[in-house]
Amino acid sequence: MTQLVWGQPLGSIIQFAYVVEDTERAIGEWVDRLGVGPWIVRERFAPPTGLYRGAPTKAIFTVSRAFSGRTMVELIEQHDDSPSVFNERGPGFHHWGVMTDTFDADVALYRALGYDEAFNDTLPTGSRVTYVDATRDLPGMIELVEHTDAQERVYTGYYEASVGWDGSDPIRRQ
Repeated sequence: MTQLVWGQPLGSIIQFAYVVEDTERAIGEWVDRLGVGPWIVRERFAPPTGLYRGAPTKAIFTVSRAFSGRTMVELIEQHDDSPSVFNERGPGFHHWGVMTDTFDADVALYRALGYDEAFNDTLPTGSRVTYVDATRDLPGMIELVEHTDAQERVYTGYYEASVGWDGSDPIRRQ
């Protein structure tokens, strides 16, 4: 099985994601109670090509990511009341992220299982993402992230920032 630079196998869970009500407070809790950081924060953006359940969305989010060991934690705060995949269920666990090099086949597999595509977008690196709604059977959604060298480099940078992190500069804004 192919390993990503930070040690997770390609096709495995690389991320656990949570919807939060206050990004800075949530980061503080993860730093103070669990020693997770530093957090790379992308503030207040609307997904440029985002589709929520097939319709364009202009919801505004802040997304923060940090590694704990070889697994990424993602915190998502929505800043408006626009319909979105993140305000369907409220705060708490939201999804698992899986990086895949068989993106189209994986989307088709989940569709065949009856899991609707809840959200689609293209990341700044050009990687596609799709959230499949697996909540009928699981306690969260599944985010498929298309593996590209560019997206792996972004996540590797987050991982490298966490290795040997001394607790300083816990919030790093993009």
